[in-house]
Amino acid sequence: MNIAQLLIDQDRLRGTAPAIQEIRSGSLHQITFQELNQRSAQVAALLRELELQPGERVLIFQPMSISLYLVLLACFRLGLVATFLDPSAPAAQIAACCERVQPVAFIGSPKAQLLRLRHRAIRQIPHAIVTAGILLPRTYSLSSAWDRQPWAELWDAPDPAPALLTFTSGSTALPKAAIRTHGFLQAQHRALQEAIQLRPGEIDLSTLPIFALANLASGVTTLIAAADLRRPGAIDPAPVVDQIQRYRPTRAAASPAFFERLIPYCQTQGYQLDSLRQIYTGGAPVFPCLLQRLQSIAPQAQRIALYGSTEAEPIAHIHHDQIQPTDLQGMSTGKGLLTGPPIPQITLRILPSHGDHPIAPLTPAAFANLTLPAEHPGEIVVTGDHVLTGYLGRTGDEQTKFRVGDQIWHRTGDAGYLDGSGRLWLLGRDSAQIQDHKGCLYPFAVESAAMQIQTIERAALIQHHGQRVLVIQCPRSQQNPSLQSTLRRILNWARLDHILWTAKIPVDRRHNAKVNYPALRQWIATRPLAPPPAGG
Repeated sequence: MNIAQLLIDQDRLRGTAPAIQEIRSGSLHQITFQELNQRSAQVAALLRELELQPGERVLIFQPMSISLYLVLLACFRLGLVATFLDPSAPAAQIAACCERVQPVAFIGSPKAQLLRLRHRAIRQIPHAIVTAGILLPRTYSLSSAWDRQPWAELWDAPDPAPALLTFTSGSTALPKAAIRTHGFLQAQHRALQEAIQLRPGEIDLSTLPIFALANLASGVTTLIAAADLRRPGAIDPAPVVDQIQRYRPTRAAASPAFFERLIPYCQTQGYQLDSLRQIYTGGAPVFPCLLQRLQSIAPQAQRIALYGSTEAEPIAHIHHDQIQPTDLQGMSTGKGLLTGPPIPQITLRILPSHGDHPIAPLTPAAFANLTLPAEHPGEIVVTGDHVLTGYLGRTGDEQTKFRVGDQIWHRTGDAGYLDGSGRLWLLGRDSAQIQDHKGCLYPFAVESAAMQIQTIERAALIQHHGQRVLVIQCPRSQQNPSLQSTLRRILNWARLDHILWTAKIPVDRRHNAKVNYPALRQWIATRPLAPPPAGG
């Protein structure tokens, strides 16, 4: 079934209800489910006039907006593959990605159209459409679709037909292209609908494009956050808080960095976000201290941490009130970060670490023998209908996929274990574990323990020249011998060599919440570190 059918169904059920709301030029703009259905069919008519065919790829550079979903749904209707890549990527990387996917059309904002001037690979795409503003030569306007009759046909999409293609960050190599099929998107919608309890008629303050797609399929109104969502850790919180107070969303979903911007602003101004009943956060580690702080500004809301990845979203989740004092004590003593039980739609196992080595095909019996029991750490592997089974051109499959009988499993690259209650605990990247003369140490377990101290904003552990170096980000006023003494006492089990202080630990570009370890290593290399005492 074509994934666009879910929107058509919502038009029939909730036609006049708002589907998407956004703030433009200080005013609220919205589109109903009925209008979204009709207008996306008109955009499909425009694309059809360009003689685009099912299976062909359309490169889209458009921020989260009403226009984005008009284009996305139009592509789905025609069986086109909506394709996204990072516009800030190096020119050579953009050229390589365009060469791999061979897009036949380019659709983007006026600012994105300037990429055509900078990148020859984008200029060579046969067709171009601008979503608003001034036209460049040989460019169609999205608004020209409003004169067309809606395209009545819906391409009969088999489940394995590709619908969405996105690229990984490619920070260390050529990005991998993740393909989501029509069948996959439907399975992901079902998993999200249950995991985050999507109910028709609710209003969701949304920052995550895939969650907004699930909203549309569930009859939930998406209120797009009034912020530059490319940098969630640097947003201006004032317009967002004003938006929440004015339009009263009942739920919100965003990265931890986004909420870290809202909390101090609300606390300083004395604001309460009392319309919110559920808050979901993920895309980066979610520590209990953040969930606790969210209670201070949204006391009526359930606060839920999500764990997942590009290839499998979601995997597990946990409500803040399900985290017990004994769990917090476990996190303080090196057990890792509790993420809750795996969702019912996914199958999760723990395997012994294989490092960078591929996992050869296994029989079900051999796989069962290899699987680790409760409380034994190893690599987290998953399978399910909403778990990606491969990448474009199979690039990256050898390192991240393996077969058990006829079933494909995905290697998350994360280390963790299941406890006796079947709950998943994270230990960070499997490749990051430290093996030295002091024993085995998972840096993320140390970071999780450090984050139990309220004044610490971020923590990162790196092995540098054989020494265990913990870097702490906290206000300068808190960087004192007393805190260092407390840290060493709480983390005596980690046998640290050094604790360093900084005003800012570097983070990833996408979520602004994951530690950028290569950049941190460069910073540590500039610091004079005394050798550890003889004997370690």
